[in-house]
Amino acid sequence: MSEEKLTPVERIMKQASVLGKKIGLPEATDVRTLKAAVELHADSIVTPVLIGNEAQIRDAAEKNNVELPDSIAITDPALHPEREHFAAQLFEARKAKGLTLETANNMLFQPLWFANFMLKNGLTDGTLAGATHTTAEVIRSALQSVGVKKKGSMVSSCFLMILPDGKEITYGDCAVIPYPDEIQLARIAADSAETHRKLTSEKPKVALLSFSTKGSARHERVELVQNALALLKEEQPTLEADGELQFDAAFMPEIANRKAPDSAVAGKANVYIFPNLDAGNIGYKITERVGGAVALGPILQGLAKPVNDLSRGCSTADIVLMSAVTSLLCD
Repeated sequence: MSEEKLTPVERIMKQASVLGKKIGLPEATDVRTLKAAVELHADSIVTPVLIGNEAQIRDAAEKNNVELPDSIAITDPALHPEREHFAAQLFEARKAKGLTLETANNMLFQPLWFANFMLKNGLTDGTLAGATHTTAEVIRSALQSVGVKKKGSMVSSCFLMILPDGKEITYGDCAVIPYPDEIQLARIAADSAETHRKLTSEKPKVALLSFSTKGSARHERVELVQNALALLKEEQPTLEADGELQFDAAFMPEIANRKAPDSAVAGKANVYIFPNLDAGNIGYKITERVGGAVALGPILQGLAKPVNDLSRGCSTADIVLMSAVTSLLCD
């Protein structure tokens, strides 16, 4: 099948299969994860690494009629020669916060924590969890293992939205930071632009959204967006970004020509940065449920290495697709 005829999801799967990244799956007794691992392995999308007690994993597979090939890697934290080394790393990083070595050792028996220390130490390329863990648990483990990518970074999220016509746009932040300040908003914009580039290979064009377009309204919330844009341009002067823009001005060329005729982004944006979590979460769900878009995410960003979160209501297909997405975020 030619590249031009691939759907965005098919393209993501194909690109992931070329990369061949190892993705740690720590919820390995969950039937959805087991089925996803079998599919990922059979179709060579990524190399799945199931993490947990091997006897329990194989018992779960048998009880759920999942034929688990011996060629799928299973890593048991209790038997792994690096577990105590990983625990020592966690202890050194967190002892100032009161963590004891005994507690660190106990934490490294848990598959989620072990998966992220495998990632930290280069034994895998990414981690995907959330089918049985909360978002808070996934993020906390990620922060205390792989950490953020650079000083001043923080964890945020975005969604890749695939519209019915196949167009791909990115929304951020829709799941993590409720009311970002101007510094956080600029960071969300920069990270969302990079995520969009990695997942679509498109040049990002970033619109910082507001209820105002280019000074049409005066309000402290408008000023916050304006200040965030200034910080973003200072940090990344070559990134195509503009704001503040209302969504219609950012999305529709005919509206952009009237409201922001001098903008290089208005009417052409493919990355949309919402001013707060209320707007972002509502916006992506309207786009998905009313607009008929496919929403991929939440995709976590700002971490030193890719760790992604799943909804606890996710399907096997969601795990397969997010495994592929995670692999595309690997450096």
